[in-house]
Amino acid sequence: MILPNQLTTLRIILSPAFLILFLSENVFYRQMSFVVFLIAALTDWYDGWLARKFNYITDWGRFMDPLADKILVSTAFFAYVIIDKINLWLVLIIVIRDFAVTGLRILGEFKKIPLHTSFSAKIKTFLQMGFIYFLLLSDFIVISNFEDNLSEFIKKNFIDNFTVLNYAMLIIALITVYTGVEYFWKSRKVLKKLFKFN
Repeated sequence: MILPNQLTTLRIILSPAFLILFLSENVFYRQMSFVVFLIAALTDWYDGWLARKFNYITDWGRFMDPLADKILVSTAFFAYVIIDKINLWLVLIIVIRDFAVTGLRILGEFKKIPLHTSFSAKIKTFLQMGFIYFLLLSDFIVISNFEDNLSEFIKKNFIDNFTVLNYAMLIIALITVYTGVEYFWKSRKVLKKLFKFN
């Protein structure tokens, strides 16, 4: 297995490892969950860079790389559902949309009918990842208690503020739905070819 595919596999393995560490009551393990997520995210950038630079592109990589990304992001969102910080229905909207589109893109790759990512979808991904990084970094600061006033401010206004977190999630969910509708509409001709509609 070539290195980019190994990194993709590592990202999948690190997703449940992150969840286990994140849900631990041990402060050190909670801190390490942030590090594990960061490493997993870096593998996404690095395996993409390797694949483009050295043309390490395989059918397995085309299938598993986008799937690994969605597994990592979904795991992080569900982690916050489990600790009652985010509403489940908001996460389900995001996860269902992302896996549906990813599934179609994977099918398109295998049938040699590419479905391209739109600019708005890239913004959506940036917002999702940015929000997750913000949550994890905020948690890291609070549990590490670097500075009392800062930790208390973040805890009160963000980490323990259910309304603020879920309004932010609602905005991200709406943008995610919009990009999904846009994706299907702009790709309708390609989708007809993909499913061989008459």
